[in-house]
Amino acid sequence: MSAITAQEQEAQMLDTAQIATQVHDLDFYQWVQTTIENIQRGAIAAIDWDYLVEELQDLGNEQKNQLESRLLVLYEHLLKLTYWSQERDYNQRGWRATILEQRKQLKRLLNRSPSLKPYFQEVAQEIYDDACQITSVKTGLNANLFPPSPIANIEQVLNEDWLPELKEDC
Repeated sequence: MSAITAQEQEAQMLDTAQIATQVHDLDFYQWVQTTIENIQRGAIAAIDWDYLVEELQDLGNEQKNQLESRLLVLYEHLLKLTYWSQERDYNQRGWRATILEQRKQLKRLLNRSPSLKPYFQEVAQEIYDDACQITSVKTGLNANLFPPSPIANIEQVLNEDWLPELKEDC
């Protein structure tokens, strides 16, 4: 048997990387499984590092997006419950259930990824502002009716027993 030259080894690594790229584009799940196997085997040359880094970044962004989405829904329902007195009697059970569900999911997310708490605080105002605008459109209530600061801080958002004081005649 002849030894593989450095040039041949490099060509093999390039072929392996090209195949990994093709698999990523054609069958993402297969790419994930193959990447896991390559990592477990220590086949470092067979790993498509660019895509792996990109996918890991996407995973982190997905966690942030989930936090933002759940917080938006929670703020919307807190605002409806607090200020939309016309519809409160008919809808409050559903709103309270949604508030509870979002709180539970936010808690799970933050328990799995505690490093998201600073991000929560960073985006709370922006998400609240969006919730005010969306709630105003959905309800017909004037957006100026809502306080400029978030209706709940992080502790209140996560506290399953906390609800804001209900406003009448809004």
